Amino acid sequence: MTLTRQQDPRRWKALAVTLTAGFMGLLDVSIVNVALPSIQKGIGGDAGTAQWVVSGYALAFGLVLVSGGRLGDALGRRRMFLIALAAFVAMSAFAGAAPTGEVLVIARLLQGCAAGMLTPQNSGLIQDLFQGAERGKAFGAFGSVVGISTAVGPVLGGLIIAVFGEEHGWRWVFYVNVPIGVLAFVLALRLVPHAEGRPARLRREIDFLGVLLLGAAVLCVLLPLVESEQQGLRRLWWLFVVAVVVGFAFVRWERRVVRRGRPPLMDVRLFTETPGYAPGAAIGAVYFCGFAGIWLVFALFFQQGLGYSPLESGLAVTPFAVGAAVSAAVAGRLVARWGRRLTVSGLSLVACGLGVVALLAWLAPGRNLGLVVALPLLAAGIGGGMVISPNTTLTLECVPTRMAGVAGGALQTGQRIGTAIGTAVLASVFRAIVPATHGDFPAALAVSMLCAVGFVVVALGLGIAELRARRVRGSDDQLPNATSAAPYE
Repeated sequence: MTLTRQQDPRRWKALAVTLTAGFMGLLDVSIVNVALPSIQKGIGGDAGTAQWVVSGYALAFGLVLVSGGRLGDALGRRRMFLIALAAFVAMSAFAGAAPTGEVLVIARLLQGCAAGMLTPQNSGLIQDLFQGAERGKAFGAFGSVVGISTAVGPVLGGLIIAVFGEEHGWRWVFYVNVPIGVLAFVLALRLVPHAEGRPARLRREIDFLGVLLLGAAVLCVLLPLVESEQQGLRRLWWLFVVAVVVGFAFVRWERRVVRRGRPPLMDVRLFTETPGYAPGAAIGAVYFCGFAGIWLVFALFFQQGLGYSPLESGLAVTPFAVGAAVSAAVAGRLVARWGRRLTVSGLSLVACGLGVVALLAWLAPGRNLGLVVALPLLAAGIGGGMVISPNTTLTLECVPTRMAGVAGGALQTGQRIGTAIGTAVLASVFRAIVPATHGDFPAALAVSMLCAVGFVVVALGLGIAELRARRVRGSDDQLPNATSAAPYE
């Protein structure tokens, strides 16, 4: 008897390999933050170049997520995973060897493109290989990777720089991806199943005009945000208007492609006819505004305000990463039973934890604040682990397998936009309050954390609304095997 992909005995080993690769791509979003002073000391460059080392990666990453997911759906996820992983490893080596700041920016743009192509293959492969409650466990592992990679980046970056020295340590932030990526590539050749996707021709399967329209819309949203520290919001605000116009044109075009019976880049019925997908994507995007925006603020506060080293700064936020790692794995096992109640509980815990951090920063400022906020950060991390993996599972549960890659890519695109918004807003608030209060860093941290709580509370409201909607649909007490449950073909 031939085993189906869902019954493949190697599926958990394959998942471990693909998640390791995905972890590297997501980690590189945050790990470079603490390396910026090392980069400027090693190869020079102004503040704008240093900012683009971080922002360029995030921008390229967000631009290609949906296109990468569509390519995986059409051409096979294994093939796209291997191509993207090879490109990511090569661009990591290129970034590590960069002789100038300008070359490093180019390398980071290309590395971001490779990571954006790689990431949606993970969610697509989970849809292919797992069903029912087992899929929830797999997405629990995926959620752990998303949460931990964001939170642990500053710790690993600080540790690498401490080991290899401030002048050249930044190069090893990129070089460390090379041996891990090569090993993952070799293992993926052996373990990731061949039989995903169908033979296809690019010209027939890929909607190139849709790619251009969606890419332009995402670029118009992200560019002002990633340039926010160089007055990007003031100079480029008009791009948001362009994004709305181009986004409207993209939706009209995709509907026209569907009416003609051709494969769209992103079938808009994902948002209009797939139960739970639109609210789940909205919850993820808004939550990432608060969740991902706090890390730069913490780095600024601990290093500039308290004089911590990069490693000390990273260790100060480790409790969040530990809590997220443990709770995401547990939540993945419970999502089939508890459904959307997990995310509602998790969002409540995150809001409370960050609110206590704000209160402690206000009432108990001092060099030991990193220790003082450890417990509320741990609580917030536990809540965060209860948000990401269950929300991913519940958002994708009714997406047909043939569209799993593009659906995962669209979900991740929302999270990248949320990350950019949150980072721009929280960092701007922090930097505005420090001079306004004559260097009162604890007050700036407190107000920034309250802004993050505001984003999380909005996500909580969306979660409660979706919980009620699921109860009306009768789906919150069971996790369906929904590979063919979508209401459209």
